[in-house]
Amino acid sequence: MNTRDAASETEIADGEIVRRILAGEESLFELLVRRYQARVLSHVARMVGNRDDALDLSQEIFVKVFQALDRYNPEYKFSTWLFRIAGNAAIDHLRKRRPRTVPLEVRDPDGQSLSSPEYKSGELDPYAILRNVERGDAIARAIQGLPEEFRELIALRHFTGLSYEEIAEMKGMPLGTVKNKLFRARAVLKDRLAGELS
Repeated sequence: MNTRDAASETEIADGEIVRRILAGEESLFELLVRRYQARVLSHVARMVGNRDDALDLSQEIFVKVFQALDRYNPEYKFSTWLFRIAGNAAIDHLRKRRPRTVPLEVRDPDGQSLSSPEYKSGELDPYAILRNVERGDAIARAIQGLPEEFRELIALRHFTGLSYEEIAEMKGMPLGTVKNKLFRARAVLKDRLAGELS
């Protein structure tokens, strides 16, 4: 694919791609996958806490999305619909696999740690780096220990980057409820981390 083709692909709206897929251009689904696979994988990994499970689950999610494209309502954002399917799949996965140990580390699609921030060498002494890694691990464990709904909302807001409005639309909740639940989720996280991070 040349640069011109790649540029023109980024200009096609999600809804238009879905319309064209449903009209027979099924190969365009690859474009939707490329657009969203990293964000979906990151979101699912945050929810299920295991990169291998998240990789498998992400593939299953895109199969479900493809099979359900005819049920997508173009009045809403495609990304909202997609992340609703992804969130539901992650919750179903968590319900099936209980009980399970909480991992100390979650990695993104590039293999970078999501539980610990990256540091450039020389900026911090080794003890400070270790302390920050331990804090990152404590935060990851605390997030994994949240109730499913709180964990999903934290992941959608802070790791997937959805706005409060997008989350409200995706979850079918009033905006005030989303804000209230996120406030409560953060309060629970703060309480759980108070002892570990002091």
